[in-house]
Amino acid sequence: MAKIKLGLNRLSVSDRITLAGTIVTKMTGNPNFTTPVPALADITAKTTAALTAYQTAEVKRSDAKGATEDLDDAAKALDLVLTQAALYVENVSAGDEAKILSAGMSVKAAATPVGELPAPMGLYATSGDEDGEIVLNWEPVRGAKSYTVQMTTDPNVPDSWTHKMNATESFTDIKGLTSGGKFWFRVAAVGAAGQGAFSDPAAKYAP
Repeated sequence: MAKIKLGLNRLSVSDRITLAGTIVTKMTGNPNFTTPVPALADITAKTTAALTAYQTAEVKRSDAKGATEDLDDAAKALDLVLTQAALYVENVSAGDEAKILSAGMSVKAAATPVGELPAPMGLYATSGDEDGEIVLNWEPVRGAKSYTVQMTTDPNVPDSWTHKMNATESFTDIKGLTSGGKFWFRVAAVGAAGQGAFSDPAAKYAP
């Protein structure tokens, strides 16, 4: 179902006034929307008030603090009626994109799923501040909600990899390791589509 995208917070007051005029023009006599809420006359009145306030602010920009405040109030009032009109169009159109576009409004782009996450890159292991501590860092993966960290003492044995911890950032530290021992680590990103592929392993002797 299509959703309306007004984008008012990214439009200048001038652009909002233009948008309001376009919407009124497009909705006047439009068979898709026979009883606009709010009424088109109300939107037109608010548009005229906003235009008047805008012109006043432009003419008296140097000392227009009061006019600017009026403009802000008028723009907020215009935003309110435009938002109400968007709700009306969205409800009456039942999300029909063609009908929404016929009212002079845009629709939101469909969300694009991130999909399966790639293997993290740049995994690097360094000595920590404590004995038996190794610090891991890697490049963040877009769409990752967390990371799974695995460890082994023999990467040549596939079944030797064991889950060590979950990390919410693209770094973590592993403590309590046997000093002098060599350890291999790998990480995988976890997102909406599940766990992705593991990174290339990184090895380090525990301090």
